Amino acid sequence: MSEQLNAALGTSDITWNLDDLYAGADDPRLTADLATCEDEARVLRREFAGRIAALPAADLLALVKRLETLEARLGRISTFAYLNFATRTKEAAAGALLQQVKEAASRINRETVFFELEWSRLPEAQAGPLLAAPELASYRHYLASMRRYADHLLSEAEETLLIEKAPAGRASWTMLFDKVMGHLKFGATGRGEEEVLSDLYQPEREARQQAAADLTAGLKSQLHILTHTFNTLLADKMIDDRLRRYPDWLSAMNLHNELRDDTVNTLVTAVTSRYDIPRRYYRLKKELLGLEQLLDYDRYAPLPRLPTENFTWEQSRALVLDAFRAFSPEMAEIANLFFERRWIHAPLLEGKRGGAFAHPAVPEVHPYIMVNYTGNLRDISTVAHELGHGIHQYLAADRGYYNSSTTLVLAETASVFAELLLFKAQVAMLPDVASRRAFTCQKLESIFATVFRQVAMNRFEDRVHNGRRDQGELSPEQLAAHWRATQEEMFGDSVTLTDDYDCWWSYIPHFLGTPGYVYSYAFGELLVLALYKLYQEEGASFVPRYLELLKAGGIASPYELVKPFGVDLDDPAFWQGGLTVIDELLQSVEKEA
Repeated sequence: MSEQLNAALGTSDITWNLDDLYAGADDPRLTADLATCEDEARVLRREFAGRIAALPAADLLALVKRLETLEARLGRISTFAYLNFATRTKEAAAGALLQQVKEAASRINRETVFFELEWSRLPEAQAGPLLAAPELASYRHYLASMRRYADHLLSEAEETLLIEKAPAGRASWTMLFDKVMGHLKFGATGRGEEEVLSDLYQPEREARQQAAADLTAGLKSQLHILTHTFNTLLADKMIDDRLRRYPDWLSAMNLHNELRDDTVNTLVTAVTSRYDIPRRYYRLKKELLGLEQLLDYDRYAPLPRLPTENFTWEQSRALVLDAFRAFSPEMAEIANLFFERRWIHAPLLEGKRGGAFAHPAVPEVHPYIMVNYTGNLRDISTVAHELGHGIHQYLAADRGYYNSSTTLVLAETASVFAELLLFKAQVAMLPDVASRRAFTCQKLESIFATVFRQVAMNRFEDRVHNGRRDQGELSPEQLAAHWRATQEEMFGDSVTLTDDYDCWWSYIPHFLGTPGYVYSYAFGELLVLALYKLYQEEGASFVPRYLELLKAGGIASPYELVKPFGVDLDDPAFWQGGLTVIDELLQSVEKEA
């Protein structure tokens, strides 16, 4: 079935070319580079361990550059191993290579951890003048931000032990999750995850109901494994947070995002205070669909007059590039590179992991994008979303390996902005009021998924992390109860949740790989709404400022990077402003209805 769909959409040959990284898993360069990394790590430890406090600025700069070169080479190897595995989760050799690289990375990090420990513990009276030295100007934010972890670092022996055990820790459990989901078949015809999820958007209620039943049955068949995996990683984080003295389960993620806890609490409070918006919408949708009850599997049902035809890969490409070009020709030119040079993997394949992502490589090698393209309007938005990430990563590459990486919250800003550009272009093409209304409703649902649903999932994570710490291991029934409670807080009485829906927490990978990540989507969406409003007011003069934001990468904190746009992330009114834009979009639909 997948092969037929790929052929019809023209995606059969849209597979990435990983030769820019390595010619294959057996490429001698890969083995040689890995050996070089291990050798260099040992040399760096031998030459510099215990000496950081005595290094003048010029020598510290030389050491940082050597570490950056080492980590960039290791990043290149790790990127190849992961991308190779992502489309071959059923192949033992692909999994073995990824595990081999993770174990090598652990050995390398064990040798180089001395730098972060010694630098972070340097007294401020000594570190301050070094950070102010002109020689280190290009690494100032990188080095300063590294020190924010000082209160949460352990002794060198303890840090080395944790690094040593890391390959058998979280990464290994998330790989198990990927393998389980990659092997899992749904329904009588044995479909993959993406195919089943796609049917939740079908206009026929019977198809949606069957897709929901198939998804539930498949998840329940593996629920013992998924529950154990989740509990293990909840416990792993609990122990790590305790050892590192984090006051709250979310504090580590906030620190990673260079955000204060209060900033994130302000965001979450603002979003939960406006749960009335999705409730109003779903009550309206129930009426528009003529249903007595809007069940969970009806949430994504298309409204009448919504364009339902499938779009080929080439049509999708044209729509996305045209939308980008209208905003910025430079943005479109970069996006086109992903299509022209085979930096994208698009078809549905046996053993390919579900979902979509943009994976940064290293400054000398471009990013890669993976999607599972089924041809609907939602998938075109996904292509735009991931290209937004890819363009951001491409533009920031000139900052170097250390400075090109941005925090998760600003990474999501680039992707969501790209989605919004596409939406505005698409809605302008529709011929009548009913079609535009239906399409606007679909966009509202996408925004709800990005803002309200992600914050509801943050509330679920809050419950399960604290529940694991207070009560011990959580049963599937306890996890289901937390999932239902936090979903019902958002939906109220506007959506009726079936019993089947209770296990749908179990297929979401962010809970496992990056606990606490999900609020970044809401952060990015609300920031984008504010930026897009500014773009509408300023016009063309806004574009170079926006591109400069992307090119900046991670050279400053989120607070500093958004200052040129007049954004105060600690102001509740800022977040409420973005929520008001969503409310106004809903009001326009309500008036037409």
